[in-house]
Amino acid sequence: QAQLVESGGGLVQAGGSLRLSCTASGGTFTIYAIGWYRQAPGNQRELVARLSSGGSTNYADSVKGRFTISRDNAENTVYLQMNSLKPEDTAVYYCNADLLYGYRGMYWGQGTQVTVSS
Repeated sequence: QAQLVESGGGLVQAGGSLRLSCTASGGTFTIYAIGWYRQAPGNQRELVARLSSGGSTNYADSVKGRFTISRDNAENTVYLQMNSLKPEDTAVYYCNADLLYGYRGMYWGQGTQVTVSS
């Protein structure tokens, strides 16, 4: 079964940087799109950044110019480089992939906590 495993979260001061990683494992599959969502306490889960198989990217307005999504196709890994972090970026970050593994579906990672202190 396909799995998404995230890493790289943690505690950082405002203005700092973190890089999140998400690796898709469990077999051979086709990834149509992969990206990151986040959910802060009391808020709905929201899109942060998304990368399609064609290379197009989509970012939330709140992170444009600060966050960069990239992908290593050989490793089935997607990265989220987060710079100039703000306290409002504090949330659990989830990796999400639209992939084909037997059938096409949406897969989620377990989430990784990012906390930005002021």
